[in-house]
Amino acid sequence: MPHNEFILRPARTSDIVAIQAMRAPLVSTNVLLQHQLVSLYERVQEFVVAEHRDGRILAAGALHVMWGDLAEVRSLVVDDSARGMGLGKAIVEALVERAYSLGVTRVFCLTFEVDFFSKCGFEGISDVPVDEATFAQMVESTDDGIAEFLDLARVKENTLGNTRMLRLL
Repeated sequence: MPHNEFILRPARTSDIVAIQAMRAPLVSTNVLLQHQLVSLYERVQEFVVAEHRDGRILAAGALHVMWGDLAEVRSLVVDDSARGMGLGKAIVEALVERAYSLGVTRVFCLTFEVDFFSKCGFEGISDVPVDEATFAQMVESTDDGIAEFLDLARVKENTLGNTRMLRLL
């Protein structure tokens, strides 16, 4: 899709229902964590969307800061009608730019789409890339995504088959 067919921009509250609709099939197959609509509204500022010139939201993704130097790409979704057009990569690059502007030096993802994220500069990792002191503080978070990152037992069913990946900025 030519870049003049869509714009990348920060998400608005009016985009959340479309984002939830794109996430729904991936939630039902355990590819993405379930988030209630209220949770998506609470995190609207984390999202970037690709908007078609006709107003449809074609793709979205979120950047969640996890620690002083670490953030996670989350909820990356592309509408079925727009797959293969480079929108996913464009969203990831926008999120990485946002991470960089916040002072983050490492971006993490937990994904089934290893080839895609490899093309976006991520590399597979086998461990949790934080020291013990940081781990001890992060484990206090109630966020399920951070629990997945830390590989905690309470979210093991969500992480089966996923690959941990990291991109250094």
